[in-house]
Amino acid sequence: MIAGSIAGSVEHMAMFPVDTIKTHMQALRPCPLKRVGVREAFRSIIQKEGPSALYRGIWAMGLGAGPAHAVYFSFYEVSKKFLSSDSNNSAAHAVSGVFATVSSDAVFTPMDMVKQRLQMGEGTYRGVWDCVRRVMREEGFGAFYASYRTTVLMNAPFTAVHFATYEAAKKALVEVSPERVGDEEGWLVHATAGAAAGGLAAAVTTPLDVVKTQLQCQVEIE
Repeated sequence: MIAGSIAGSVEHMAMFPVDTIKTHMQALRPCPLKRVGVREAFRSIIQKEGPSALYRGIWAMGLGAGPAHAVYFSFYEVSKKFLSSDSNNSAAHAVSGVFATVSSDAVFTPMDMVKQRLQMGEGTYRGVWDCVRRVMREEGFGAFYASYRTTVLMNAPFTAVHFATYEAAKKALVEVSPERVGDEEGWLVHATAGAAAGGLAAAVTTPLDVVKTQLQCQVEIE
């Protein structure tokens, strides 16, 4: 649980500039971007807001990611043991991942909303707690969970596709070229299978990710 929490936080924080660019590209309201290409998005943010804009909201991400990943891995392990005693049961892994996703999203969604408001805020909020206070005062507690259902609808299939693809890719790599990738637990197998699983899962769920971003930033576009 602790390892998962740390790993998840490091992952999110390391990729935060990319997440900021994605958020700008997905938001409905007019923003500094005139085109939707990644290169153009990056250049526009840097020129109009400065490099620090790429990290606006990173503390909200840190505050949400750690607890959310701890909850995720806790629920995942408990569900996996409850559903099946077979450690290689892919169906149990996928279902456990969905249960874990529903639970962790309940923890992460409020800070994810704050993060995206800060990413798109351009000075609207002075920081994480200013955003939290103003949203609570002006929009009510429900605003923190405006995108929760969409987030679950996105992350549940993401998790299922990710686990299924990961296991299939890992098995295929070992069967096709066992002498090159080494044993099944080798780092090359995990890295390649993980990349394939993450890419496919993201491609399948990106439309819902766009909807989630627009729901979380909806006050900014009214």
